[in-house]
Amino acid sequence: MESYRILIAEDEPLTRMMLQARLEKIGHQVVAEAENGVQAVQAARAHEPDLILMDIRMPEMDGIEAARAIIQERPCAIVFLTAYSEQELVEAASEAGAFGYLVKPFRKEDLGPAIEIAMLRFRELQARNREVEELKEALETRKLIERAKGILMQRLGLTEEEAFKRIHFQARNQNKKMREIAESIITAADLI
Repeated sequence: MESYRILIAEDEPLTRMMLQARLEKIGHQVVAEAENGVQAVQAARAHEPDLILMDIRMPEMDGIEAARAIIQERPCAIVFLTAYSEQELVEAASEAGAFGYLVKPFRKEDLGPAIEIAMLRFRELQARNREVEELKEALETRKLIERAKGILMQRLGLTEEEAFKRIHFQARNQNKKMREIAESIITAADLI
């Protein structure tokens, strides 16, 4: 099992102490503790944990509100620990970005698997987000190259294949990406 850097956000000192002991026993590192939502947001910002174990009902700012704030700044896996299992809270936790939900009291054997599943789901989401960004970038590059080819075809009377080859040749000769050459052609065309 991999070791994770974990933030505990729980308003009950005894529960925090128990969680820290369990986490350290199964090989994780507790990087910070918070007793309310405001402290949780600050601790997440300062320590950048891999995962946060967070109570839902805490003073000053509840766990759901804190989770939203944390995920906006720097996404990480969040597992909610709570004594409440009402459907509304489960849905609110899910909408806030929870990757797990444990109802107290839970067995100590439940903590490790909940953390592993949360981290696996979080990594899958991060990989999908990267893939989406790469696809957006590829689509934008393709659009720029198509536009640059159109400019070359119109201005120089080239065929589509000749225009593509010219962009490719320039990119290779100048040790640049085709996107950069396409952007240069579009910029030059806009100036003329």
